[in-house]
Amino acid sequence: MKIALASPFFPKSLREGLASLRVLAEYAGLQQAEVVCFPESFIPGYPGMGYSKEDRTADALKWALAEACDIAKRNHIAIILPMDWYLGSQVFNLAHVISNKGELLGYQTKNQLDPTEDNLWTAGEQRQIFELNKVKFGITICHEGFRYPESVRWAAQRGAQIVFHPHFVGSNEKGMLLTEFGAKENPYYEKAMMMRALENTIYFASVNYAAKYQEAASAVIAPDGSCLARQNYGESGVLIVDIDLSKATGTLAKRFKPALVYEKTFS
Repeated sequence: MKIALASPFFPKSLREGLASLRVLAEYAGLQQAEVVCFPESFIPGYPGMGYSKEDRTADALKWALAEACDIAKRNHIAIILPMDWYLGSQVFNLAHVISNKGELLGYQTKNQLDPTEDNLWTAGEQRQIFELNKVKFGITICHEGFRYPESVRWAAQRGAQIVFHPHFVGSNEKGMLLTEFGAKENPYYEKAMMMRALENTIYFASVNYAAKYQEAASAVIAPDGSCLARQNYGESGVLIVDIDLSKATGTLAKRFKPALVYEKTFS
C-alpha cells in the first residue's frame, strides 16, 4: 500500500487551510498514494493561533468538510482530515475519514486529552477501525498516541496493520532545532512513535506540521520500530511511502493478555 503524510505550514485561515489541502492531496494523488493524512486540527487550524471566530462555527466547518470530500473525489484519494467538530453543542478534536469517492466513512475522536486541552475540546469515548482497499487501520491523535499506548494496541488487536497519528508538537517561536531523527537529545516523541510500532508489530504513521522548531518529524515507522521514512524538519511537503503489509503481522499485539491487566477486557 502506498500512503502519504502531508506536512503543511500552519494555515492562516480556514480557506488557506483548504487551499493547502487541495494542493497537497492533488500531489499525493498524482504519486498514486491511496490515502493521505494531515496533522491534528488542521481544519479550521490549531486553536490559539488567532483564527477568526467565523472560521470556527459549525456551519463553516460543515462547508469545509464538504469541500474536502470534493477534493478527495476529484483526486481519487482517501483523506484523513483532522478537524475541530461540533457534536451537538460540544466541540471535539477528531479526524474524519473520507474515501477516494468523496464519501464519509466515519471519524475518530481524541479520547485522551492533555490536561491543558480540557478547555479546548470535549474528550471522545469511542474507538473505531476503518478499512480502505481491504486494509484495516486505526487513528490515534497526538497526546493519546504519545502517552496512552493502549489506544494503538486497541486497533492492532482488532486487525489494524497501520495506525495513523495526526499530531502537533513544536513551535515557530522557540525551541530546539532538530537534525537527527530519534537522537537522544530530541524530545521523547519520536522514541514513542517507534515504540508504538514495535510493541504492536504494525506500521505507525505520525504526521506533524512543518514548524521552525518541530519537536517530532512526520514519519512512517516500520513494524520492527525502525524509521522507514521521514519528512525533513521544518519543510512543508508530502511524504510518500510504500509499506509492505506482509510485515504488519500484529504478532505482539495479539499476544497481549488484557485479563492480566484489567478487571474487564476491552469491548
